[in-house]
Amino acid sequence: MSTLSLGSTGRSVQADGMDPLKQLVTLIAVLNPVGVIPFFIHFTRDLNPAQRRRTVWVCSLTVFAVIAISALAGLRILEFFGISLASFQVGGGVLLLINAVQMLNAEPADSNPREVAAASEKVSAGDSVAVSPLTIPLLTGPATLSTMVIYSQQAKGAGDLALLAAYGVVGGAATFGAFAGAERITRLLGETGINVLTRVMGLVLAAVGVEIMASGLLVLLPGLAR
Repeated sequence: MSTLSLGSTGRSVQADGMDPLKQLVTLIAVLNPVGVIPFFIHFTRDLNPAQRRRTVWVCSLTVFAVIAISALAGLRILEFFGISLASFQVGGGVLLLINAVQMLNAEPADSNPREVAAASEKVSAGDSVAVSPLTIPLLTGPATLSTMVIYSQQAKGAGDLALLAAYGVVGGAATFGAFAGAERITRLLGETGINVLTRVMGLVLAAVGVEIMASGLLVLLPGLAR
């Protein structure tokens, strides 16, 4: 069972077993590509079909890259900066809760009005918005990075790490499906349906955030378990 040092405390966090279904559901809830569809439509409304297709592909590939890199290199980054996993779990849990509150208000996780306004200016200037802000931070913000780093700690070998990296394929495919079918999904669900789905994902995210934060707190403050 793998462990990660907690710095000066001398204690370590033991890795729980991998739970692919739970991890995938959490990842899709964090990404919430359907909830980002209104932004995609807004930012690409003046693009021709070829430019829109290119934006879909760039977004999907970037989502894959961010998830895969976070899964494979996340723990090494923590070790480099001397950050304990327990502390990171608490911080990541807080981020997930903040994003969950945004989603419960029918807003995409990590959305920021100033960034959205800046993106509108980029579109007006003819710049691409595929990487920023559509992919980062609207799809793969700090919450996504934190989630993948925490789950990578549960990996018990190269096979588990490869599985986590493969989640990037699922994330990229979900993004591609949502953006490529944005207009059809919007007609089918409508604004109300998208808002309801975003709120449901927010509830899932809130529960996961509390669970992750509690795991970190129990290590940092073991007296809470008594």
